[in-house]
Amino acid sequence: KKDIPAVNFIIHEIHCRRNIEICPYCSDSIPKSEMKNHIESEHVQVTCKCRMQMESSLLKDHEASSCPLRPVLCQFCDIQLAFNKLQEHELYCGARTEPCGRCGRNVLLRELKEHPRVCG
Repeated sequence: KKDIPAVNFIIHEIHCRRNIEICPYCSDSIPKSEMKNHIESEHVQVTCKCRMQMESSLLKDHEASSCPLRPVLCQFCDIQLAFNKLQEHELYCGARTEPCGRCGRNVLLRELKEHPRVCG
């Protein structure tokens, strides 16, 4: 899968046929001696804590960005909870009030960032 000077092509092709395999899953060129390890480390099926199955090489990205059980912080109270519980929690948590330090009015936490523009 690389450009080879024409004068070296036959020797290179012989070397590749002896030493390199194409991975049947990802089509990468892998040394024959490392193919078993490559398949076991990159392409074995694993199950995430959310019960979704995927290749092991995709698990880290899934857990970080798309797993419904990935940990996230509430923007109002900084409690860590599962992503799929965040919206319900923030609806409740953002409805709590705190007194404004300038005008003394009780302000919803979800409106606290915008409140200084309309305060007193």
